[in-house]
Amino acid sequence: MSQPLLIIAAGGTGGHMFPAQALAEAMLKRGWRVRLSTDARGARYTGAFPEETEIVEVASATFARGGAMQRAMVAPRIAAGVIASAWRMFRDKPAVVVGFGGYPSIPALAAATLLKLPRMIHEQNGVLGRVNEVFASRVAHVACGVKPTKLPPTAHGVHTGNPVRGAVLDRAGASYIPPGDYPMSLLVMGGSQGARILSDVVPEAITRLPEPIRSNLRVSHQARAEDVERVTEAYAEADIRADVKTFFNDIPSRMAEAQLVISRAGASSIADLTVIGRPSILIPFAAAAGDHQTANARGLVDAGAAILIPERLLNAESLTAQIASLLENPAASLQMANAALSVGAPDATERLVALVDALATNAEPGRKVMK
Repeated sequence: MSQPLLIIAAGGTGGHMFPAQALAEAMLKRGWRVRLSTDARGARYTGAFPEETEIVEVASATFARGGAMQRAMVAPRIAAGVIASAWRMFRDKPAVVVGFGGYPSIPALAAATLLKLPRMIHEQNGVLGRVNEVFASRVAHVACGVKPTKLPPTAHGVHTGNPVRGAVLDRAGASYIPPGDYPMSLLVMGGSQGARILSDVVPEAITRLPEPIRSNLRVSHQARAEDVERVTEAYAEADIRADVKTFFNDIPSRMAEAQLVISRAGASSIADLTVIGRPSILIPFAAAAGDHQTANARGLVDAGAAILIPERLLNAESLTAQIASLLENPAASLQMANAALSVGAPDATERLVALVDALATNAEPGRKVMK
C-alpha cells in the first residue's frame, strides 16, 4: 500500500510556516509523504523542515503590495498557480490538503476546492487572516490556534491550539518561582525584530520601580537593531542589569526563568506563554490586521493569566504600576502562571494530526465545535 500524501499550503511569514513545519514533522513520522506548497518568499523558511519534505514553489501574489502594474498581474499569477496545483493534485491524488494561511496558500487550497479533495485550514490568530477567511466556509474544518476565534456561521471550527517548537515543549509546565526578595528575571519581547514602543517605554518604566524590586531585576530585552544602543544605555544609566539584543535564540529558557514577561500578543508568543506557563503584560500591536493581537490575548486575559494594555494607553507610569503590582505580589503572580497553563495546548500538533487522520478516513474527529 502506497504512503498517503499530505499537501501543506503555507507561506509569507514564520507565523504561518512554523505550525506547518510541526505538522510536517509529525506526519512524516507517521509514514505519510509530505509536500509543502509555497512561493519563493515562503521557501526562505523551509530550512528547518525535514529533508524528506518535498518543496514545491507555486505562482501566487497579493493585492496588498506593489504598484498598479504588479497588482494587474496578481490574478493571472494566482490563476497560473491554481492550474499548476490542480494538475499535480489530479496526478498525485493527495489524501488531505491543509492550508496555514498567507497568500501563497491560495493556489493549493483553490485547486483542492475545485477538485473537491479533503481539506482544512489552520488559523494561528484570534481573527481569520484574509486568505483563511475566504476558505473558512469551503473546508471541512478550521483548526483554531486561539480560543475563541471569530468564524463565519457556516465554518466548522475546532480548537487545536498553536503548535510550538520542541524547545518550548521541553519546558512545558516548568516550575515557576514567584517574585520575591531575590534575583528575578524579566523578559521583554516585541517579535523577532523587536518593537519600538517597547524600547521607548519599558526601560523608563523599570527605572521608576521601587529600589528593592529594581535592584533584584535582570532584564532580557529584545529590541530593534536601531534601538539596541539607546536601550542598553538607558538600563546602564539606571544601574539595571540588562541583556539587550535584536533576537534571542534561547527564548524558551529565558521565558522559563522569568518571573514576568512583557510582550506583544503574536500567536506564537501566546502559545509559548501558555505552554510554559508565565504571567504576562501584553501590549497588542495596534496596526495588526483586524486587531488580531488583541483577539489573541483575550483567552489569557479572560483566564486571569495576563494584563492587557492597549498600545494607545501605554506609558511609563502606568506600566510601572502594573509591573510593581505583580512583582510585589507573589501569590497573584503564581496564580497567573497557573492560569496561563490552564489555557495552553501543548498537544496542539497531536490535535492537528487527529484532524488530518479523520479527514483522510472520513471519520468524525469528535472535537468541540467553536461558535
